[in-house]
Amino acid sequence: MDWRKSSYSGGANNDDCVEVAFGETVAARDSKAPAAGALEVPPAAWLAFTAQLTPEGPATAAR
Repeated sequence: MDWRKSSYSGGANNDDCVEVAFGETVAARDSKAPAAGALEVPPAAWLAFTAQLTPEGPATAAR
């Protein structure tokens, strides 16, 4: 899988983040512990999840 890090990752070494890989599923893992495994979800579920995110936090319109 081709893992990507967010351009908004924090930390001095840019290693405090979640990595995401896109394919038949969308996988997410902790960049500090990649061997611990990844959460995989269907692309539609990932789109629904990310559609709820805003700079201020989760969107409240869907609640």
